[in-house]
Amino acid sequence: MDVLDDYTGHTDPGGPAARRELGALTVTKVSVGQMDNNAYLLVCRSTGEALLIDAANEPDRIADMIGARDTRPELRTIVTTHRHPDHWQALGAVAGMFEAWTVAHPDDASELPLPPDELVEHSGTVVVGEVPLEVIHLRGHTPGSIALLHRGDDGPHLFTGDSLFPGGPGKTRSPEDFGSLMDDLEERVFGRLPDDTWFYPGHGDDSTLGRERPQLAEWRARGW
Repeated sequence: MDVLDDYTGHTDPGGPAARRELGALTVTKVSVGQMDNNAYLLVCRSTGEALLIDAANEPDRIADMIGARDTRPELRTIVTTHRHPDHWQALGAVAGMFEAWTVAHPDDASELPLPPDELVEHSGTVVVGEVPLEVIHLRGHTPGSIALLHRGDDGPHLFTGDSLFPGGPGKTRSPEDFGSLMDDLEERVFGRLPDDTWFYPGHGDDSTLGRERPQLAEWRARGW
């Protein structure tokens, strides 16, 4: 698989992956499957250990992104951001290929194709190599949706699954779920993190909190 180093936050289905280097991590993004799902490979630059966010589809392409040489990163952990099947079609295959530890929130765990090895709650931590990632529980798109936050010297980086996209929150099934998700986004994300926080959604292009923040009242008023 080709990997581009001019990271913009955009990838195309079936196209090359894109990689960016942060102080402590590298982040590689690839689009897989018919629903343009994003899978993210985070590699600790000190240890070479890796964590995959959402083994969504096309396990062979995900494995190709990780690499086949002796110098490839060691995939230790796969985090599933939520229960929807388009985010875990390749989970069993990739976990089996790399003997990786699987992680999810308990409220979505029963819907996954294999029981998670580890259950994580809000404010918990998942570690990739020497780098801690904070778990943020965002209730509404599904009961157990989570985001992962990396706080680095180069600013916060947030992996939001389907809870936050450029242009609005993820899809919800009721006004109550929408209100819950907006409450959590406003309190746990926009209320805590600065405008330069770069976020990586489960589909499509990346954005920043500063770019989206002026629209919060509009999202709340329109109800989606």
